[in-house]
Amino acid sequence: MAPILSTRGLNVGYKTASSHKSALRDVSFDVNAGEALAIVGESGSGKSTIALSILGLAASNARIGAERILFEGEDIAHAGEARRRELRGSRIGTVFQDPFTSLNPALTVGFQVAEPLMQHRRWPREQALARALQLLDEVGIADTARVSQSYPHQLSGGMQQRALIAIAIACEPTLLLLDEPTTALDVTIEARILDLLRDLKRRRGLSIVFITHNLGVVKRFCQQVCVLYAGEIVERGPVAEILAAPRHPYTKGLIASSPRIWGDRHSRLQSIGGKIPDRPEAIAGCVFQDRCPFAEAGCDEPQSLVDDGAGHAVRCWKAARLAGTGWPVAPRQATAAQRAPSAALIEVNGLRKEFSVGSAFAGLAITRGAGGLPRLAPAARRIVAVDGVSLSIAPGEVLGVVGESGSGKSTLGRSMLRLVEPTAGQILLRGEDITRRRQKSLKAVRKELQIILQNPDSSLNPRRTVDDAIGRSITLFEGLRGVQRRARVDALLAQVELPPAYGARYPHQLSGGEKQRVGIARALASSPSLIVCDEAVSALDVSLQAAILNLLLDMRDQLGLAYLFISHDLSVVAYLADRIAVMYAGRFVEVGTKQQVLQPPYHPYTRALLSAVPSLAEGPDAHSSGLPDAGAIPAAKPASAAVDGKLVEVAPGHWIAGGLDTAVPAAAPAVRVDIDAVHASDGSDD
Repeated sequence: MAPILSTRGLNVGYKTASSHKSALRDVSFDVNAGEALAIVGESGSGKSTIALSILGLAASNARIGAERILFEGEDIAHAGEARRRELRGSRIGTVFQDPFTSLNPALTVGFQVAEPLMQHRRWPREQALARALQLLDEVGIADTARVSQSYPHQLSGGMQQRALIAIAIACEPTLLLLDEPTTALDVTIEARILDLLRDLKRRRGLSIVFITHNLGVVKRFCQQVCVLYAGEIVERGPVAEILAAPRHPYTKGLIASSPRIWGDRHSRLQSIGGKIPDRPEAIAGCVFQDRCPFAEAGCDEPQSLVDDGAGHAVRCWKAARLAGTGWPVAPRQATAAQRAPSAALIEVNGLRKEFSVGSAFAGLAITRGAGGLPRLAPAARRIVAVDGVSLSIAPGEVLGVVGESGSGKSTLGRSMLRLVEPTAGQILLRGEDITRRRQKSLKAVRKELQIILQNPDSSLNPRRTVDDAIGRSITLFEGLRGVQRRARVDALLAQVELPPAYGARYPHQLSGGEKQRVGIARALASSPSLIVCDEAVSALDVSLQAAILNLLLDMRDQLGLAYLFISHDLSVVAYLADRIAVMYAGRFVEVGTKQQVLQPPYHPYTRALLSAVPSLAEGPDAHSSGLPDAGAIPAAKPASAAVDGKLVEVAPGHWIAGGLDTAVPAAAPAVRVDIDAVHASDGSDD
């Protein structure tokens, strides 16, 4: 049977005022009926350019050439814009990474789901809106009438992504292009979206191109994979074969960069040094040679993608010789975590944070306006973001806080730093109560406690150079200026492995990983004792993520730093943290060491998180990290047990909400957790 999609010799370049930059070179692959093909690689490798080229949505300065792009036997590479517009949304559906930027904020969700039917099928409005309700139900959205009349901002991230999938399948396409559709989602929501896509693929016979940098997702969802580097396919073939026995050095590096739930913390994550070349077309030999630990003289020669005759192709002349060789790993030296126990650096007792939100959905209240006249105004709702949390962190210790978006993790970190004011509770820094200190007297606290935010683009001023961003903190906290300040900036850049010349650059001139390194250098500028890392690696691909995690642990080892490491990724937290606190609905539901928290008995919510984590591991590690058939909440246990109950110490240092009566035992049946049962206790949606 002919493939649904077949590309041959796809080349894409971007013309600028002074040059022409190559983005894709000789990209060829097939997608068979009912098959999911993954395209993986680091940011900047050209993954999204493939999707945009197929759709005819590449930027106006793009120059696209291809022998052919066959879709259902039709060569759309040379089709006009009118024909491609007919196919988009009709025969080819698309789901992008951020649903909030894809959905129109001024139109209701129901109308946006119905719009493809009105546009491509010429259905009457009422008929299309009725079908929209059915589509919303098909993608697992409850209360479809209400959601249909809602606007995108009134839905959670998971519901927005489901609505976007409903739009993509409205006209019953045969091909779906998914560009990082789950990257910004929590693992539990990601698992539900993947289950939904798998079900749609089975029932509708969909073919899928899945663009991602998450190899655990690739293993769980896809059958074939193309590994893309600097615009070239360097390896292509069956997912199971490539992930189990990668042949190209770059594929080995990507797989080695992924943290494991039960990874060895005494070994460094095996990150890929360097970065993707700016002009790969100018490199005569292998485009990966400058970053490859196996490079030698023969790598200067042009490399061809060679198929072994069984569907596994690799672009490396010594792939056979490297077949049994893994990516090299450097052992970690003795760490600060091995030092003798000491008094707590920071303690938090009964911390509570409430927000007052005026809402039309909360009803109306009578207030007094000008002249004392009564008027109606939206009544305020009280939202409890952090509900009586207590914790302590010792010097040099890493406490990981894990949970879904909305669980209160970020509010906890910001409240500890007094970036938002706690409603109640106590914060002790080296035994001194800083909870009620006036903001003007917090300079010494700010010097000791710093933060690294998730998105460096929003935390770095685009109009200030790197030197200004870091130097301002040096002047503020250290009082250094002129030559001394310059020397200190250079030293901090060296600590985060950036050259001194980067001081003159602006944020837009840096890669994502480089921006995050600048954010770390800025946090280090005050010589802090503790840094709150708020989803500091969540938006990075696996290689950059590994490099940043290695850097954070190096800083901990060298400087004795403590971290409050906030994340929704249990694999990352398990690698970095000495202790783990699982947070749900503003409370800690389980606290303990990595071994205590990740092995039974678990709190039900911990088990639910574990069951949702996509993993590359096999055997015991696969079970612990939550492959599709892992874990269960016993059916007889009420859903409210997920959050009810105070923390009880069930073993030295291991605390579970409700104690062992709540915990999931080691002998729990190995069936997939229904995360919605956990959420049912508070009526929350995605």
